[in-house]
Amino acid sequence: MSSPSATPWSCTTSTRPKIAECDTEIETVLHTLNAERAMPETPLPAVRHAKARNEPTFDARPALYTLLGADLTQIHGFGPYTVLRLVAECGDDMSKWPTAKHFTSWLSLAPGNKVSGGRLLSSKTRRSTNRAAALLRIAAVNIGRTQTALGAFYRRLAARIGKAKAVTATARKLAILFYNALRFGLAYADPGASYYEQRYRQRVLDNLRRRAQQMGFTLVADAASNG
Repeated sequence: MSSPSATPWSCTTSTRPKIAECDTEIETVLHTLNAERAMPETPLPAVRHAKARNEPTFDARPALYTLLGADLTQIHGFGPYTVLRLVAECGDDMSKWPTAKHFTSWLSLAPGNKVSGGRLLSSKTRRSTNRAAALLRIAAVNIGRTQTALGAFYRRLAARIGKAKAVTATARKLAILFYNALRFGLAYADPGASYYEQRYRQRVLDNLRRRAQQMGFTLVADAASNG
């Protein structure tokens, strides 16, 4: 049992110097890694997210931009601290994984299909203690609260198949974005929640039209509902 004087505030205060020392060490390591690297020609994009409480005390974005050649903090759910931890776990060389599918499989975020006699028995993802996967899952939960395409994707899946599977699916999408940004330098651009909802509605309509045609019917829009 802790003593009455061991309040959360006193614990936080006592750890601040140690956190500051860690931040200083991280900043030094980043400076060493970037000593012979040139800053990318394209200027560092504007900050996309508000600074979280657990972010480093120094501005890590310029150093990460130089190190990685891409600003991964433009991806929703990825603050500098998350990017630092992901790079610490995965490295910055994605060529170790031939494709994004190999990367998500290593993270245990890809469906683990069990097939017997040509029949799919299960598609559950494997259990894993991979720390990078845990970070991506946390980011996925945070994204679910945003008005973004990924946020809309998470919420629709959560309503249909449950939050646990929605977290895994969204974390997998984040892993692919992380992989493509580092491997191919692809920039992330969020089309917005409304774009995702429109795309989803169009897919549903296309499926309905196809099924109607297969059964010899023609799908006709209701003029009243459209006007």
